[in-house]
Amino acid sequence: MQELTGQERFVRACVGVVAASALAYPLVLASVRLLVAQLLVVDVAAVVVWLCVGIACSVGAVAALRWGAVRRVRSPWLLAGLLPPAAFELWVLWPLLTA
Repeated sequence: MQELTGQERFVRACVGVVAASALAYPLVLASVRLLVAQLLVVDVAAVVVWLCVGIACSVGAVAALRWGAVRRVRSPWLLAGLLPPAAFELWVLWPLLTA
């Protein structure tokens, strides 16, 4: 990869922060919709859709920040960090899936 100048690194970092912050509102919307789909109106299909949207926004935000910092996402821990929320969602949905 070609070496970046100080101004190019600064611009790239700013673009990464703006791109990551642009995913904040969809992430909040997905979490609220997921809460409604789980607790108020039990809808398994909506839970799956909003869970996937939330995961995509989370991974996209991290990827945008890493891109802005000119660092590759090499850590398997990024994806391993999704396991506890996935286990919680499975625990919440298990009665609906087995009924």
